[in-house]
Amino acid sequence: QLQLVESGGGLAQPGGSLRLSCAASGLKLGFSAMAWFRQVPGKEREAVLCITTTGGISSYVDSVKGRFTISRDNAKSTVNLDMNNLKPEDTAVYYCAASVACSSDTSDFHFWGQGTQVTVSS
Repeated sequence: QLQLVESGGGLAQPGGSLRLSCAASGLKLGFSAMAWFRQVPGKEREAVLCITTTGGISSYVDSVKGRFTISRDNAKSTVNLDMNNLKPEDTAVYYCAASVACSSDTSDFHFWGQGTQVTVSS
């Protein structure tokens, strides 16, 4: 059973940066595509970025292009989301998730972290 634990959320000012990390245990991370999703109250959970086992990246939200970067370290079983030039509309609970392949569909992901809150406000 793959277990995912996110960390690194918190409060940031507009224009600031945060790094979210997702630590995996239970199974080798190298066998899973990893994605970051985010969700605000009253809205659907949306895929942000996904990275395959070989480093291929899929981006699903135009507004984060050029600002958010996903990376993974299979040896350390971690996946990171570097968020720069943060905007108030980036405020959400961010979740990492694992699947056999990248997808924007939440139903394709069978393993989820508990989520970490990111708040962007002055």
